[in-house]
Parts: sequence; C-alpha cells; structure tokens
Amino acid sequence: MEPILRVATLADQAAVDALMKASAAALFPRVYDERQTASAVRYVSVVDLDLLADSTYFVLEHGDELVACGGWSRRDKLYTGGHDEGDARLLDPTTEPARVRAMFVRVDWTRRGLGRRILEACEASARAEGFTRLVLSATLAGLPLYRAFGFQEVEPHEVILPDGVAIQCVLMEKPIPA
Repeated sequence: MEPILRVATLADQAAVDALMKASAAALFPRVYDERQTASAVRYVSVVDLDLLADSTYFVLEHGDELVACGGWSRRDKLYTGGHDEGDARLLDPTTEPARVRAMFVRVDWTRRGLGRRILEACEASARAEGFTRLVLSATLAGLPLYRAFGFQEVEPHEVILPDGVAIQCVLMEKPIPA
C-alpha cells in the first residue's frame, strides 16, 4: 500500500515533531558529526506552526503512521529557529520565491520517492498561488533529493544554531514550470 499524501493539520504537531527528530537523528550522522547532529535534532527538527496553520505542510501516512513530511511557505522564513517574529511576513509571489521547508523522511522509508511526492505537491500549491520560483536552504542530507528534483545550488552557507553549533547548508533555487 502506497502512503497517502494529505495536508497536515495542527492535530499532527506531535507526530510531525517525532518524525522530524527521528529522521534527523538517523540521517544527519551520515553528513554531520555527533555534536552537529544533536544540535540539529534539537533546533532544526522543530515544527513551524505557521506551516500547519497556513495549510502548506504535507504528510505522507502509511496506515496510522507518518512516514514523511515537508512543505512550502508563503512567508519569509527559510527555516524554523533563529528568526525574529517579523520574518513571518507574506511574500510577494510576483517578485519573491516560495520557501520549501522542513522536509523529513523516516529512515526506513527513504529512497522510495516520498520526498519527490511532497516536492511535487509543494510546487503545484505554490504555482496555484502565483509563485514562479522555489528556494530552500538544504541540509547536506537533503542535497541529493533537491538536485534530482531540479534545484540548482546558489551558494553554500553555514547556519549557526542557537547553541552556537554551525552546520553546513546550501541555498538552492528552482523555477516553477508554468
């Protein structure tokens, strides 16, 4: 049975949080050291309630379990954590790209096309709201998925987490086909 894609709700918060943390704890050690992984589990794997409230976050369910999650934002945030409240402003779809956000797949469900399904849903939803480009800040664990989906690397950058730990990420961008 294929996992079912649906829009996440506020009632999914605890399950999404658990999935994010489990995914990062399992996948990030492949590309980050122990300290970076622990910090990322704590600070990167954080549910952004704006994504749930805005209905721009998706989950893939298999039975009664979440196996993947991710979404996009019409707000000016590339990631949760380390942003001021003012960063929740709405983007102008005619001049600014939508933000792909918080993509996580349960380790035993990787390499099955789940990330691609979520990215396709994000792209279609953002297109429907008039956006013509997508942008994201990729962790090193996510680079293969984003490259395969057509994102181009703009520039590498460090994200300094609240505990001072730095993780390498890559700013990426992709046009949304008409």
